[in-house]
Amino acid sequence: MTLTPAPSLSGVPVLETDRLILRAPQGGDWPHFNAMLQSDRGQMIRTGDYDLSNTWRGFNHLIGHWVTRGFGMFVWQAKGDTTPLGMCGPWFPETWPEREIGWSVWAPAAEGKGLAFEAATAARRFAYTVLGWTTAVSYIAQGNDRSARLATRLGATLDTTAPTLGTPPVRVFRHPGPEALQ
Repeated sequence: MTLTPAPSLSGVPVLETDRLILRAPQGGDWPHFNAMLQSDRGQMIRTGDYDLSNTWRGFNHLIGHWVTRGFGMFVWQAKGDTTPLGMCGPWFPETWPEREIGWSVWAPAAEGKGLAFEAATAARRFAYTVLGWTTAVSYIAQGNDRSARLATRLGATLDTTAPTLGTPPVRVFRHPGPEALQ
Protein backbone atom coordinates (compact mmCIF):
# COMPACT_ATOMS: atom_id res chain seq x y z
CA MET A 1 0.00 0.00 0.00
CA THR A 2 1.27 3.46 -0.87
CA LEU A 3 0.51 6.20 1.61
CA THR A 4 0.04 9.72 0.40
CA PRO A 5 0.68 12.78 2.55
CA ALA A 6 -2.30 13.98 4.53
CA PRO A 7 -4.17 16.74 2.72
CA SER A 8 -3.81 20.19 4.17
CA LEU A 9 -5.47 23.53 3.75
CA SER A 10 -3.72 25.75 1.26
CA GLY A 11 -3.81 29.51 1.19
CA VAL A 12 -4.26 29.90 4.94
CA PRO A 13 -1.92 32.60 6.19
CA VAL A 14 0.53 31.94 8.99
CA LEU A 15 0.65 34.60 11.68
CA GLU A 16 3.61 35.11 14.00
CA THR A 17 3.77 36.82 17.36
CA ASP A 18 6.70 37.15 19.72
CA ARG A 19 6.18 33.65 21.09
CA LEU A 20 3.64 31.94 18.83
CA ILE A 21 2.87 30.62 15.37
CA LEU A 22 -0.80 30.72 14.32
CA ARG A 23 -1.49 28.32 11.46
CA ALA A 24 -4.19 26.34 9.70
CA PRO A 25 -5.79 23.45 11.57
CA GLN A 26 -4.36 20.06 10.55
CA GLY A 27 -5.49 16.48 10.92
CA GLY A 28 -2.72 15.88 13.44
CA ASP A 29 -4.36 18.41 15.79
CA TRP A 30 -7.28 16.03 16.36
CA PRO A 31 -5.91 14.20 19.45
CA HIS A 32 -5.21 17.51 21.21
CA PHE A 33 -8.63 18.97 20.37
CA ASN A 34 -10.35 15.75 21.41
CA ALA A 35 -8.45 15.55 24.71
CA MET A 36 -9.43 19.12 25.58
CA LEU A 37 -13.12 18.50 24.88
CA GLN A 38 -13.03 15.28 26.89
CA SER A 39 -11.62 17.12 29.88
CA ASP A 40 -13.47 19.18 32.45
CA ARG A 41 -12.05 22.23 30.70
CA GLY A 42 -14.08 21.35 27.59
CA GLN A 43 -17.37 21.84 29.44
CA MET A 44 -17.36 25.54 28.57
CA ILE A 45 -17.22 24.75 24.85
CA ARG A 46 -19.23 21.60 24.31
CA THR A 47 -22.93 21.45 24.95
CA GLY A 48 -23.79 18.67 27.37
CA ASP A 49 -21.71 15.58 28.02
CA TYR A 50 -18.70 14.67 25.90
CA ASP A 51 -19.75 12.94 22.69
CA LEU A 52 -17.10 11.58 20.29
CA SER A 53 -19.36 11.96 17.25
CA ASN A 54 -20.10 15.63 17.96
CA THR A 55 -16.47 16.30 18.84
CA TRP A 56 -15.33 14.80 15.54
CA ARG A 57 -17.83 16.97 13.65
CA GLY A 58 -16.74 20.02 15.63
CA PHE A 59 -13.09 19.41 14.77
CA ASN A 60 -13.89 19.11 11.09
CA HIS A 61 -15.99 22.26 11.35
CA LEU A 62 -12.72 24.07 12.14
CA ILE A 63 -11.25 22.96 8.84
CA GLY A 64 -14.46 23.38 6.84
CA HIS A 65 -15.01 26.95 8.04
CA TRP A 66 -11.81 27.97 6.23
CA VAL A 67 -13.08 26.35 3.03
CA THR A 68 -16.60 27.79 3.12
CA ARG A 69 -15.90 31.25 4.57
CA GLY A 70 -12.28 31.86 3.54
CA PHE A 71 -11.28 32.46 7.17
CA GLY A 72 -11.50 30.62 10.45
CA MET A 73 -9.78 29.57 13.61
CA PHE A 74 -6.02 29.37 13.65
CA VAL A 75 -4.31 26.70 15.72
CA TRP A 76 -1.55 28.22 17.81
CA GLN A 77 1.69 26.70 18.97
CA ALA A 78 4.86 27.94 20.61
CA LYS A 79 7.66 28.90 18.24
CA GLY A 80 10.04 25.99 17.90
CA ASP A 81 7.45 23.42 19.02
CA THR A 82 4.77 21.85 16.82
CA THR A 83 2.48 20.88 19.72
CA PRO A 84 -0.88 22.61 19.27
CA LEU A 85 -1.77 24.59 22.39
CA GLY A 86 -5.12 26.06 21.40
CA MET A 87 -7.09 27.80 18.72
CA CYS A 88 -8.35 31.29 18.09
CA GLY A 89 -9.58 33.40 15.26
CA PRO A 90 -12.37 34.96 13.31
CA TRP A 91 -15.49 32.80 13.34
CA PHE A 92 -18.90 33.19 11.73
CA PRO A 93 -20.97 30.02 11.37
CA GLU A 94 -24.21 30.38 9.45
CA THR A 95 -26.37 30.61 12.59
CA TRP A 96 -24.21 33.12 14.51
CA PRO A 97 -25.81 36.57 14.90
CA GLU A 98 -22.45 38.37 14.53
CA ARG A 99 -18.86 37.78 13.60
CA GLU A 100 -16.84 36.45 16.49
CA ILE A 101 -13.27 36.34 17.68
CA GLY A 102 -13.20 32.99 19.44
CA TRP A 103 -10.57 31.07 21.35
CA SER A 104 -9.85 28.04 23.44
CA VAL A 105 -6.76 26.79 25.23
CA TRP A 106 -6.22 23.09 24.65
CA ALA A 107 -3.19 22.46 26.86
CA PRO A 108 -3.40 23.19 30.60
CA ALA A 109 0.34 24.00 30.56
CA ALA A 110 -0.40 26.95 28.22
CA GLU A 111 -2.71 28.67 30.70
CA GLY A 112 -1.72 31.66 32.77
CA LYS A 113 1.18 32.73 30.54
CA GLY A 114 -0.55 35.32 28.34
CA LEU A 115 -0.38 33.04 25.29
CA ALA A 116 -4.13 33.09 24.61
CA PHE A 117 -4.06 36.90 24.86
CA GLU A 118 -1.17 37.04 22.40
CA ALA A 119 -2.91 34.68 19.98
CA ALA A 120 -6.30 36.43 20.22
CA THR A 121 -4.70 39.85 19.72
CA ALA A 122 -3.06 38.61 16.50
CA ALA A 123 -6.28 36.97 15.31
CA ARG A 124 -8.34 40.11 15.96
CA ARG A 125 -5.77 42.24 14.14
CA PHE A 126 -6.05 39.81 11.19
CA ALA A 127 -9.86 40.12 11.21
CA TYR A 128 -9.69 43.92 11.19
CA THR A 129 -6.78 44.52 8.83
CA VAL A 130 -7.03 41.62 6.38
CA LEU A 131 -10.73 40.71 6.45
CA GLY A 132 -11.90 44.30 6.87
CA TRP A 133 -14.14 43.66 9.86
CA THR A 134 -15.31 46.78 11.66
CA THR A 135 -16.70 45.05 14.74
CA ALA A 136 -16.44 41.71 16.49
CA VAL A 137 -17.85 39.98 19.54
CA SER A 138 -16.86 37.00 21.65
CA TYR A 139 -19.57 34.61 22.86
CA ILE A 140 -18.67 33.34 26.33
CA ALA A 141 -20.58 30.78 28.37
CA GLN A 142 -21.88 31.72 31.80
CA GLY A 143 -19.33 30.57 34.35
CA ASN A 144 -16.38 30.71 31.96
CA ASP A 145 -14.63 33.33 34.04
CA ARG A 146 -11.16 32.77 32.54
CA SER A 147 -12.49 33.49 29.08
CA ALA A 148 -14.42 36.54 30.31
CA ARG A 149 -11.22 37.89 31.90
CA LEU A 150 -9.38 37.38 28.62
CA ALA A 151 -12.11 39.26 26.72
CA THR A 152 -11.86 42.11 29.21
CA ARG A 153 -8.05 42.14 28.94
CA LEU A 154 -8.51 42.44 25.17
CA GLY A 155 -10.60 45.56 25.79
CA ALA A 156 -13.98 43.92 25.10
CA THR A 157 -16.97 44.93 27.21
CA LEU A 158 -20.15 43.11 28.06
CA ASP A 159 -22.86 44.04 25.52
CA THR A 160 -26.24 43.21 27.03
CA THR A 161 -28.08 44.60 23.98
CA ALA A 162 -26.42 42.28 21.43
CA PRO A 163 -28.23 39.18 20.19
CA THR A 164 -26.94 36.06 21.88
CA LEU A 165 -27.02 32.36 21.08
CA GLY A 166 -27.17 28.99 22.79
CA THR A 167 -29.19 27.43 25.56
CA PRO A 168 -28.70 28.81 28.09
CA PRO A 169 -27.72 32.04 26.32
CA VAL A 170 -24.08 33.01 26.41
CA ARG A 171 -22.69 36.42 27.31
CA VAL A 172 -21.66 38.72 24.48
CA PHE A 173 -18.46 40.73 24.82
CA ARG A 174 -18.00 43.52 22.23
CA HIS A 175 -14.44 44.18 21.09
CA PRO A 176 -13.12 47.67 20.44
CA GLY A 177 -13.08 48.45 16.73
CA PRO A 178 -10.09 48.60 14.41
CA GLU A 179 -9.38 52.18 15.46
CA ALA A 180 -8.13 50.73 18.79
CA LEU A 181 -5.35 48.74 17.08
CA GLN A 182 -1.90 49.81 18.15
